[in-house]
Amino acid sequence: MRTLIVTENMSLDGVISPMDGWFDPGAADDDLRAVGVEHREAADALVLGRVTYEQFAGFWPAQADDPAGTGRYLDRVAKYVVSSTLPRADWANTTILRGPIVDELAALKQQPGADIVVTGSATLAAALVPTGLVDRYRLFVYPVVQGHGRRLFVDGARARLDLVAARAFASGVALLEYGAARVRARA
Repeated sequence: MRTLIVTENMSLDGVISPMDGWFDPGAADDDLRAVGVEHREAADALVLGRVTYEQFAGFWPAQADDPAGTGRYLDRVAKYVVSSTLPRADWANTTILRGPIVDELAALKQQPGADIVVTGSATLAAALVPTGLVDRYRLFVYPVVQGHGRRLFVDGARARLDLVAARAFASGVALLEYGAARVRARA
């Protein structure tokens, strides 16, 4: 079974809607960029909400000067956009998932392939938390407190997670990776 990973950039107070200029992917240090490349190369499917898809599709295909190769990766990766309102998707390798999303993603996880990544897409990512479909949360925590905005774990959300990796970068960003908690047998 494939691994479904929710990857988010967030402020220290858990906000994933980057406002007030704290998230600048161009300002990342070399190690942070290298980890991003490593993560994307381990995935062959990208799941986006409609708004994030439209932002990506409006920006990345037009990027000619892209030394990190993000645009080339996004052109070739299988993209799945979750939307009941998007009439069509013109970006190469894009499929619209009209739902029910739990069924669609459960079926996608059963197909052969590499990691499936959900990134950005605040509404979609938060909606996936209670489904039990997410195998791993990959959280890039930026050293800033935003004080307001959308969060991945909304009020009332519950999840049991195990820390599987942690790493600090020169930029002050910390990568925290959590997996779905395993049920432990009682002795």
